Amino acid sequence: MAVSIFAAQQIELIFIWRQATIEAKIIIICLIIFSIAAWSVMAAKALQMRRAKKLNGFFDAEFRSQPNVMGMFERRIHAEGCPLFSVYLAGCRSLESRLRPTPEGGRQVSLKGMEHVKRAMENTVATEALRLEWGLIILSIAVSGGPFIGLLGTVWGVMSTFTHVAMKGEATLATMAPGVAAALITTVAGLLVAIPSMFGYNWLVHNLRAMTVQLDNFAQEMASKMESEYLKED
Repeated sequence: MAVSIFAAQQIELIFIWRQATIEAKIIIICLIIFSIAAWSVMAAKALQMRRAKKLNGFFDAEFRSQPNVMGMFERRIHAEGCPLFSVYLAGCRSLESRLRPTPEGGRQVSLKGMEHVKRAMENTVATEALRLEWGLIILSIAVSGGPFIGLLGTVWGVMSTFTHVAMKGEATLATMAPGVAAALITTVAGLLVAIPSMFGYNWLVHNLRAMTVQLDNFAQEMASKMESEYLKED
């Protein structure tokens, strides 16, 4: 039963495709390309977010186990692709360049130098957020543009159908139905592009915001630890 229904649907789609105008076919092909691009972005960003979360978890556990805020930096530990590590590395490099020796044999940083360290970490947080956000514009375009492109194909197809009916001089169901059905398929194609893209976009934006908040909180926590360990008391 299911096989026969599927076969009937395939026959319907083939019939509608044959009845569609060249403009509708071009629009459907463009929407298929949009759909492939949108699904590719969603898959790539989902994998990127998953990897970033996993690496952040490993790094955070290691960071909290070290006695000194610069312990991992001094041991030259690297965690490529980890957003938290990028913020940590930027802060440690900036702090390292501004530390000055003390008569007691330690190292300190001035209040002005600490402000530079904070800005370096804030800039890295913004850079990491932009890196994670890259590609979402494609989903945004698919969500907002897909239905309108499909609607354009539908309006164009209906206009062509009524023009054909007027030229033929007879408005029968057999004359109008194939053209209207072929016109409506572009709206269906537009919605099939927009609906998955909308869910994927909202899910990715939610995870991106959560990760950006995590980066901000980590930068503030790291700055507090640096101040308690290295800030020069006036």
